[in-house]
Amino acid sequence: MFKVMNFTKTTLAVTSVALGLLASGCATPPDPSDEAAVQAFNEANDPLEPMNRYFFEVNHGLDELLVKPFAGYYNIALPDPAKDGIRNFLRNLHAPVILANDLFQGEGGRAGTTASRFLINSTLGIGGILDAASWFGINYHDEDFGQTLAVWGSGEGIYLHLPLLGPSNPRDVGGKLVDYVLDPLTWVGYVYNVSWINTTRFAVEGIDTRARNLETIAELQKGSVDFYATIRSLYRQHRNDAIKNGEDPDAAVSKVTSEEMIPEDGAELPSVLLQPQPSAATQVPAGGDQLSEAN
Repeated sequence: MFKVMNFTKTTLAVTSVALGLLASGCATPPDPSDEAAVQAFNEANDPLEPMNRYFFEVNHGLDELLVKPFAGYYNIALPDPAKDGIRNFLRNLHAPVILANDLFQGEGGRAGTTASRFLINSTLGIGGILDAASWFGINYHDEDFGQTLAVWGSGEGIYLHLPLLGPSNPRDVGGKLVDYVLDPLTWVGYVYNVSWINTTRFAVEGIDTRARNLETIAELQKGSVDFYATIRSLYRQHRNDAIKNGEDPDAAVSKVTSEEMIPEDGAELPSVLLQPQPSAATQVPAGGDQLSEAN
């Protein structure tokens, strides 16, 4: 109970700070007579751009100072099979949340896939370390409550770039909170006083994702005139694809680093967020599925 109260107090404190920044972080709408500027402003859906850019720079600084170096060491220290085992294990832990959202969305077939993967990978896959389900053609997909809300008809709301969490929107923020409650490990952590397991999982997921995208992010940054705008557009396009159960981010992520996908002016953007790339040991031929996410 005390942990819940402390969590609530922390949330209220963060919200208060955010509201203070919100008051001074709104973007100035363009002159209504400038139709092109008004259209661009509306398409960006980013009325809090000054505040969002501030948090983007904060996150980028933390990434350069802490996350990126750790990700580099992670890549050097672990061979590809070990990194794949970590990713598979983390994915298997997340299966109950994916299953719940499959069911919420009325996707019985995908729910069956998720349940089958969890059963097979938890047994034949040695607790999820091996992606044994993929040997039988039962491939991974991701779902979250933000996607569920979208399927139910909820709009995304304005674009947000949050401290530590990065790109988001009100719908996805609410979705993350629901997913947190749905996750059995959340309750295991509280009931048995081992909440450190969730903190560790979050940290390892972040390092693993960053490690798999070191080159991708570097190429994106190099090829973008406005890195913030590039990330914003990628996030929104990726979420739209995910909601429609569209392109597999793992299959598409390699496109991100091609010259055609990142022109010098940064105008054309791939419809995929920065998701973990599959290692050389787990890549499959064109037309197959493999995994990040992503997620």
